[in-house]
Amino acid sequence: MLNSTSGKTGFCMKKLFAHRGMSTLAPENTLAAFSLCHQHGIKWIECDVDILSDGTVVVSHDDTLDRCTDHSGSLYDMTQADLTEIDAGSWFHDDYIGEPLPTFEQLIELVNQHQLNINVEIKSCTAGWEMTDKLLTNVTSGLEKLDSERELIVSCFNHLALAEFKRRRPQTQVACLFESATLGDDWQSVLQACEADYIHPEDEGLTREMVESFKAAGYKINVYTVNDLARANQLFNWGVDGVFTDIAHRFPSKYKQS
Repeated sequence: MLNSTSGKTGFCMKKLFAHRGMSTLAPENTLAAFSLCHQHGIKWIECDVDILSDGTVVVSHDDTLDRCTDHSGSLYDMTQADLTEIDAGSWFHDDYIGEPLPTFEQLIELVNQHQLNINVEIKSCTAGWEMTDKLLTNVTSGLEKLDSERELIVSCFNHLALAEFKRRRPQTQVACLFESATLGDDWQSVLQACEADYIHPEDEGLTREMVESFKAAGYKINVYTVNDLARANQLFNWGVDGVFTDIAHRFPSKYKQS
């Protein structure tokens, strides 16, 4: 007997998340990378958000500028006025010279314009709880501008912060992120404490038995970061609901329908 996930209906239900946008075609976490999702038929994007010293929420994986811009230094020392001087694209390709470091507000506008769905990863703010609290407040405020038709998941590795976000915005589906090294036997208690709808485990070390345990407990599963088509196919056949990938454009069309 065939596994039900191998049927056409099962494939249509799978989610394909463009990890930091189309991050192999354009600089990660930029408006250019997210805009390409619409062009390639990708309905879900994943982005990272952190905060500047003046409370502006920006789209950035790192809390420093060093890796993905032409500047160096901490986000927590910057203000929104400084963004005009930041080039977040020239490191990637000449076509993206002058690409800005986007604000969360700009991203929400793009998501609404292109009718995308979004997974917002709130970064584990390293500037302390005061800044983390401000990040949660301002992300919550920013999400009020998201069109009601857009689907939304908010995820975080900092489960204390995620639980606080869920308390403030209970209508939003949330996901607990786990690295393989931190996914302990107490995972269900953590998800329950966060009132989570999803578990987002790391691909490395993930087994069919683990997937079955998550499913049996009633949780939906999105796996990061899957850049191998055969591995993605295997995970989908095991029953995972979605995968985060840097190569969304290489996936067959059957994965781009939801």
